[in-house]
Amino acid sequence: MNRDREFGEFVDARALVMRRTAYLLCGDWHRAEDLVQTALTKLYVAWPRVRRDGAVDAYARKILVRAAIDEGRRGFRRRETVVDTPPDTPVSAAEPGDPAVRRALAALPPGQRAVVVLRYWEDLSLTETARLLGRTEGTVKSQAAKGLAKLRELLGSHVLEEQR
Repeated sequence: MNRDREFGEFVDARALVMRRTAYLLCGDWHRAEDLVQTALTKLYVAWPRVRRDGAVDAYARKILVRAAIDEGRRGFRRRETVVDTPPDTPVSAAEPGDPAVRRALAALPPGQRAVVVLRYWEDLSLTETARLLGRTEGTVKSQAAKGLAKLRELLGSHVLEEQR
């Protein structure tokens, strides 16, 4: 099987999941598309090595999270953009989560948001999340606890209990 066909099959199978995860990381569908494109470009370059190692999903997720954190640090992305009209594209039924939860996630710092999304949306273990983010397990626990506390503060504890 050639490289382009293998990569294309991976993209067909995982692009939607990557887009949803990116959306939860950044809170904007257009930025999520940009993050996925950035991640897929970097993945394509490393494809032979990553495929050989057998960790394609983990590597793709790692690139996606790092791209989201890096983008979040750029000053021009920190400004809110107000629009007069809603977007032309309707909200998809596959859109993850409640709008209030997505707004609360957007209020978290990028590192906490990444930990919360990976631990509770992607359902990664503590060890996997720590390895993916290049942090210690203690840091991941701390960031998860702080992120969940902030979400509870923003949403009220009943909302998080209902989501389980």
